[in-house]
Amino acid sequence: MNQTTNTILMVRPVNFRLNEQTVVNNYFQESISVNNINTEAQKEFDDFVKKLENVGVNVIVVNDNKQTDTPDSIFPNNWVSFHENGDVALYPMFAENRRLERREDILETIEEKGYVINNIVDYTSAETEGIFLEGTGSIILDRKNRKAYCALSARADEDLFIEFCEDFEYSPIIFTAYQTVDSKRKPIYHTNVMMCVAETFAIICLGSIDDKKERKAVIKSLKEDNKVIIDITEEQVAQFAGNMLQVKGENNDRYLVMSASAYSALTSFQIKIIEKHCKILFSNLNIVETCGGGSARCMMAEVFLPKG
Repeated sequence: MNQTTNTILMVRPVNFRLNEQTVVNNYFQESISVNNINTEAQKEFDDFVKKLENVGVNVIVVNDNKQTDTPDSIFPNNWVSFHENGDVALYPMFAENRRLERREDILETIEEKGYVINNIVDYTSAETEGIFLEGTGSIILDRKNRKAYCALSARADEDLFIEFCEDFEYSPIIFTAYQTVDSKRKPIYHTNVMMCVAETFAIICLGSIDDKKERKAVIKSLKEDNKVIIDITEEQVAQFAGNMLQVKGENNDRYLVMSASAYSALTSFQIKIIEKHCKILFSNLNIVETCGGGSARCMMAEVFLPKG
């Protein structure tokens, strides 16, 4: 099993703005007064895609649909995941307008590119019961070691996560990660904001896991797999320094992909450690981060499907 892929699905936004349906539990979102936020977000998107393609990443770009009100379509990793055996998982989404992001034609586009979809595992009926699990936003996959990490929240249901792990043959590692909002500790909405698992290292905000037993269990699990642990602070998480993804570029070179704000939040010591393992690629995503409350990792849905 590969931990990294060379192929990424990205969705170019047409209705990007602050999503009023997600702001209730995504404490990273802020409203800003910018003329034509969508145009600015498109510019950040296009620049980001260009940087990925310039280092040899295969980016499948699909345009969002003007007919639907989908302000968060730029974050496809929450509704779909693609697996090496040809399975595709579809996930139940907390916000009603985010459910419109799931599009059959996107899967057809991927098949047209020569990728094989053998089976669709559909968890979306859980929405009717108010149960959610938002893809690789909620679930951090260590595909090689068959482990799945999940920080529980309103968008990550424990029972459904365990069901996913049984279906896809992963061992579940469950915890709750918190952030301080108005002097209160509140669950972080997505695991991938505070944790990234790469081939030989992991970036994680250990201080956000308030329960000592849970924190120890996560550390033990990462150490078992010989991952170098790079611990980041809650302040760095607020700059999206946990929202990163390792990808393959030209000549199988590895890149850790992140936003410019995430990169600027890292210490020179942390950057040195990362660069021992792989190269770093960053892009300015200021509008996307501020209004969308997500960053580089959220914008990339990894494609691990077999080629036909």
